[in-house]
Amino acid sequence: MPFPTDVPVVDTMIGFPHEGWDQYDFIRRQTKDRQSREEFEFPAEYMFKGVPKDLPTDDPVAFTLHEMDRFGIRHGMIGVGDETSRTALRKHPDRFVASSNIDPNTGMDGVRQLVGEHEEFGVRAAGVFPAGAFPQVPIDDKKMYPFYAKCVELDIPVFVCAGVPGPRLKAAAQHVELIDEVMYDFPELLMVTRHGCEPWVDLAVKLMLKWPNLYYSTSAFAPRYYPQAIVDYANTRGAHKILYAGYFPMGLTLDRIFGELPGVGFKDEVWPQFLSGNAARLLKLDLA
Repeated sequence: MPFPTDVPVVDTMIGFPHEGWDQYDFIRRQTKDRQSREEFEFPAEYMFKGVPKDLPTDDPVAFTLHEMDRFGIRHGMIGVGDETSRTALRKHPDRFVASSNIDPNTGMDGVRQLVGEHEEFGVRAAGVFPAGAFPQVPIDDKKMYPFYAKCVELDIPVFVCAGVPGPRLKAAAQHVELIDEVMYDFPELLMVTRHGCEPWVDLAVKLMLKWPNLYYSTSAFAPRYYPQAIVDYANTRGAHKILYAGYFPMGLTLDRIFGELPGVGFKDEVWPQFLSGNAARLLKLDLA
């Protein structure tokens, strides 16, 4: 189906170029294979071709804004964990949406941090990487529950990595079946999966049919590799459940993403919801 060029885009996973790769040290400390520890700059480098490297870092916010403007990205959701992101949120609140990063091992200190970031930056979402926590914390672990409860209280969605992780980490913490108990215990929780849910995509679709507040985002996948089950679901009963998310500059260029998007077989009526409508509803954004 034709790819619309007049629909504003909300990217629910975007970032800024960094000098070096030390932002991934939290992953390397629990990997054991030599390549991950000594050779890979980007921990999932074996999975990606053309990882953006040597990007300008003299003004990373301006560079990302330039890239967003090139492809019609109205809003980009970013973390609040580094000074570059905090500068972007302060200077460009009309373009960037704040998301708080959850470390479930921090307990109530982490919950208080989430509340503080919500008050300071107006965070509209939270994100968690269960397999990347150290030690790992499964999606349905009791350590997660205070954070889920606080997201319900703050009325913000939580974006949860689900499926086999790209870095060479153990995958059990992110098995998609673990989502079922969380949605049962927190029916008001808005949960959006990240990073594909593979190889349990069919189960993810089944759970989205079952749980009204469970959603899926396309982060870390080049559009040509969007799972067919997700495309089929969006084209049938799930047009309101699938959100666009890129992976720039972590692993993909926007040139590649938007070069491949027209080849995704979404129906005409799905595109506006996928590109921005669903995210705008969950994040309470005004696209007018």
